[in-house]
Amino acid sequence: MRAYTVLRLLGPGSIFLFEEHVRRLGEASRPALQRFSERALPGVYAAVWDGTLSVTARPGSRLREGMRSRTVVSPFASHRGRFAKPAPPCGYDLVRAEGVVSLLTDGPGRLLHEACVAGLVAWDGAGLVLVPEDVPRVASTAEAALAGRLAHRRAPLEVEAGWPLLLINAVVGTCSIDGAPFPADARAAIDAALGSPARPVG
Repeated sequence: MRAYTVLRLLGPGSIFLFEEHVRRLGEASRPALQRFSERALPGVYAAVWDGTLSVTARPGSRLREGMRSRTVVSPFASHRGRFAKPAPPCGYDLVRAEGVVSLLTDGPGRLLHEACVAGLVAWDGAGLVLVPEDVPRVASTAEAALAGRLAHRRAPLEVEAGWPLLLINAVVGTCSIDGAPFPADARAAIDAALGSPARPVG
């Protein structure tokens, strides 16, 4: 079975969200992923596991603090629940654009599912909110880590609710977007729980 992930190597032997990447690629990938982490230079990499590990350097992240967002119907809106991260080329390529992040919705455009390059976490005024389990989206390493480490609830993220949103992924940790500001203390708690990098990589 072929599995794909994008990871950030912080330093020798230190992959951000290492355990979550192992779960995505499969336990058999652990020794090879650890050896890679001890020999490669810090940076962002695409990794494929199909019984052997193939790794390709990537230029960095598309995400920038405070970037503009737009809503677009998800190319996977007809799916149900989480699915394995697809390697490019894939349907996400159709909804990605330079300098803007696409917030992907259901068919009618009322409910948010994920972003084109990240998962979503919302703030409802009292606590953290993640999308329901049956929402079609990539099985996010960052979402899995957050869900296992911080109190939260799962509820539909309505576009019209206007809740503050953060993007979360395994390269930048958290990233802000335009719209209602996410509470700084809640974001700091997420960063601490994830062990997030000090800043996004460009």
